[in-house]
Amino acid sequence: MYLYKGTCPDIPTPKQKGGQKERGQNRCSKENAGGKLYPPLVCLRSNSQVELKHLEEFLNVHTLSLQDSVRARTGMAYRYTLGTVQRDVAEQLMTIAYESGVNLFDTAEVYAAGKAEVILGNIIKKKGWRRSSLVITTKLYWGGKQTNTQTDSQYTSHLSGLKGSLQRMQLEYVDVVFANRPDSNTPMEEIVRAMTYVINQGMSMYWGTSRWTAMEIMEAYSVARQFNLIPPVCEQAEYHLFQREKVEVQLPELYHKIGVGAMTWSPLACGIITGKYENGIPESSRAAMKSYQWLKDKIVSEDGRKQQAKLKELSHIAEKLGCTLPQLAVAWCLRNEGVSSVLLGTSNAEQLTENLGAIQVLPKMTSHVVSDIDHILGNRPYSKKDYRS
Repeated sequence: MYLYKGTCPDIPTPKQKGGQKERGQNRCSKENAGGKLYPPLVCLRSNSQVELKHLEEFLNVHTLSLQDSVRARTGMAYRYTLGTVQRDVAEQLMTIAYESGVNLFDTAEVYAAGKAEVILGNIIKKKGWRRSSLVITTKLYWGGKQTNTQTDSQYTSHLSGLKGSLQRMQLEYVDVVFANRPDSNTPMEEIVRAMTYVINQGMSMYWGTSRWTAMEIMEAYSVARQFNLIPPVCEQAEYHLFQREKVEVQLPELYHKIGVGAMTWSPLACGIITGKYENGIPESSRAAMKSYQWLKDKIVSEDGRKQQAKLKELSHIAEKLGCTLPQLAVAWCLRNEGVSSVLLGTSNAEQLTENLGAIQVLPKMTSHVVSDIDHILGNRPYSKKDYRS
């Protein structure tokens, strides 16, 4: 996924602050003063001439050359992202990811009660990574308990929440702030106004949604257009071999109609797709932990056993392609043209290196291979286009 920093002069950069537009005015306009068009969120296929053209335009904005980019050194297409992890391995994993071409790091205010954001900020500062080379996203939980007085609105409390996130990460802005989970108790107009305000204040470049339904996203877009506010640009959604409906049917409709992209998470279904649960629940696995009883119940259920049988068949396809089952699963997610990026959650360097190897498998995901995978899974959802044809 490429996220182009806005080219309007009022957007603060690490070297320049200030410049706020009149409230309610959308500063993420596609056209800058020079007349060039820069889309707020562009999803590009790998090894594309169009991709290179847009990358060069992005680099020119920041006075960089294509030769300076990580993509030129590694071939990474910037469609991987990495969530923050425990402190003792976070720096090692972020370094491996960054040097492999990963440029997006995702976190949230609730991860480790805010400590994940602190770790992320400290590592960025320690490594001296150029801010313009990174895409940083965080999530705010809408609909939770009020953090201030009982008279505070969700609007006020979540503005404070984003300010707190920026302080913990030692950043002036994030590239995308996500409204995590919809809030039925807060009017949609209030949510959209809050997100528009933080963007106009320079605290975030864009805003997106997480775990929202297609109808809720469409409502936010309609409200934004009605009141001249800023609409969401992407949705964080679960997507893997056993969870397909939303990303393959619902979100493409939104992408083609209003330009909302998909940032997907859990490509390995909480570890189920790794194959480690084929012969039961290992004591050292996540499913063996008390807090993950729901995962254990899912694995040992009848549906869980059927999934393990299908994974055993899929492992034969992985073997033919010369890759591991996790690499096949991640590459399968990446091959979807509607997926802007895939969030990887890893706990050690070996897992991360293996998952990053999926980029080498992507060219092997031919229509024939995808068809074989669909045949084994038997869960391919049908879109309106399929019914019409």
